[in-house]
Amino acid sequence: MNKKTKTLIWIIVAIVAVGLVGFVISDILGSAKTIGIPEFIGKLATGEINELYVDAYKWTGYTVEASSGRVVAAYTVTMPSIYDFSSFQAVEEYIIANLEKGGAANPNFSLLSLAHFEMADPNAGSLFSSLFPLLGIVLVAVMFWLIMRSAAGGGGANMSINKTKAHVQSNLKVRFSDVAGAEEEKEELAEVVEFLKSPKKFAALGARIPSGVLLVGPPGTGKTLFAKAVAGEAGVPFFSVSGSDFVEMYVGVGAKRVRDLFDMAKKNQPCIIFIDEIDAVGRRRGAGLGGGHDEREQTLNQILVQMDGFEVNDGIIVIAATNREDILDPALLRPGRFDRRINVNLPDVKGREQILRVHARNKPMSTDVNFKTVARITAGFSGAELANLLNEAAILAARAGKKTIGNLELYDGINKVLMGPQKKSRVVTESDKRCTAYHESGHAVLACLCKHCDPVHEVSIIPRGRAAGYTMTRPETDDNDVSYNKLIDNICMSLGGRVAEELVIQDITTGASADLQHVSELARRMVTQWGMSDKLGLVAYDSDQPVFMGMEYGNQSRGGYSQETAATIDAEIRRLITEAHTRATKLLKENRSIMDNMSRVLVEKETIYTEEVQMLMKGADYKEVIAFMDEKEGTHRDNPFATMTKPSAEHIVKDEETQDTAKTETDEQK
Repeated sequence: MNKKTKTLIWIIVAIVAVGLVGFVISDILGSAKTIGIPEFIGKLATGEINELYVDAYKWTGYTVEASSGRVVAAYTVTMPSIYDFSSFQAVEEYIIANLEKGGAANPNFSLLSLAHFEMADPNAGSLFSSLFPLLGIVLVAVMFWLIMRSAAGGGGANMSINKTKAHVQSNLKVRFSDVAGAEEEKEELAEVVEFLKSPKKFAALGARIPSGVLLVGPPGTGKTLFAKAVAGEAGVPFFSVSGSDFVEMYVGVGAKRVRDLFDMAKKNQPCIIFIDEIDAVGRRRGAGLGGGHDEREQTLNQILVQMDGFEVNDGIIVIAATNREDILDPALLRPGRFDRRINVNLPDVKGREQILRVHARNKPMSTDVNFKTVARITAGFSGAELANLLNEAAILAARAGKKTIGNLELYDGINKVLMGPQKKSRVVTESDKRCTAYHESGHAVLACLCKHCDPVHEVSIIPRGRAAGYTMTRPETDDNDVSYNKLIDNICMSLGGRVAEELVIQDITTGASADLQHVSELARRMVTQWGMSDKLGLVAYDSDQPVFMGMEYGNQSRGGYSQETAATIDAEIRRLITEAHTRATKLLKENRSIMDNMSRVLVEKETIYTEEVQMLMKGADYKEVIAFMDEKEGTHRDNPFATMTKPSAEHIVKDEETQDTAKTETDEQK
């Protein structure tokens, strides 16, 4: 809202205020009771009226209490126009003459005996009476003018509603060097930069500049940063807008904002229009139960026309970002609109190392920090999560009064990002502490015994987030595909906490609720999505795709299956979990001493790491491990990454014979 608009609004407010004051005054004046001249003169003579206001030929009298000043009654009378009441003396003479004529009891009346007497200026009254209607006319005219400008889409107090909300940036400083961990994506986008810099070189060979680039990937992978880097490398204006900025409660506003955005872009060619979260307006048409006049669909139609319609926009490249490509309208994805679709995936171990180095540029890092080790144990982290990890580490270092960020802060930052902060102040009873220690020991022991489980990095009974304790295992490599054996081992390890409670506590608690949810979801996906059931075969009975009510309505059989198949699915899920439970029970019974020693160490020290886990799995007594931890106190926690090298077969017990026996029993049961 500019300065002129604000001034105009204040003028209108002042006019309205003056009108309201005038209305209130006129209402007060008009509330007096109209009486005849003899009655009015009589009330003056008896003192009932003790305040008199003379306004030309209209007199108003008030009965006012002397003690409180409250108006008890008000009277008004209209005097004959043949008399001149322009002076104090004329008014008083007229009152006395009427008192003598009527034989009143007080013929010696004087205006000076009244509590208050006032005569209005005749010129002031006429001026206000003439200006008040004029002010009303001016107010109505101004309001009508504003409404007409609003309907025409002009500027003003509410006129910007039809204007685009795009943020225009020129001379962006972001470059491809600021984007790490996605070399292939850079190469794809580098061609777009070349198109913007040298369009004639490509036009000479008959190549057409891409009209749109769609960046698809999980949240936090740097899609917005890529778009800024393209604009920065090309040195062109950058129009950024969110998909939700087009959606408004007024009909037609979204389409008008789209037209206004492209009109602005045409005046600044060549340029880039970046639409973040385009799925807010680009959803598949017909996916709802409404008609074709849906405001979102009108906005989408306008985007489709602007990107590839009758007009040519050769100097405008539209870059859009989304993590829900599956719900976008097919007309939006066709060549001619979004010619290129670039998948921005989660970074691999090399990419994570590069991202960590980029975000560590302006942070004082300790000399012993090894980004390769940090990158290896942060599998599955996005670029945003890695940036948050370094930020949390910097906060922890500042809180501890350190000048540099070390391995301890990085390790605690990883745990804080994954599971939340530790809650050391929470009061935990000894029975709960012992139960949690055995629960986490069950997880850790099975993670070491199951061949395909990830290595154990930390086991703790200190509450963190919503968990009473945790066993942290991190993968050594980035595996895109997970094998059947790894899934089975993962289910077995997840059930270790519940099995430990059954064996030791001789009771079960609610602490395994998250484990059971994870196990049930994993087993269901194995059966319904990944074809890992011999009884059901290679058929997918479920999908990760979202359900669109409008598309599924009237087509109930799509993706459905019979009740017999549903019963088989439930039976297979139960079989996988039951077999894993039986196997976990057998392994923990055979290694009960290891679990007992680990739980005692946890009760004493609350947290153990890879080195202590390896000692316990090799058969070390809990006293020996506690003595080792006391000896290494201080230096052990300075660099928690020191023991996170890939463990060899002699360090961690991998009971392959037990696993083979369990697998043989499972095959026989099948």
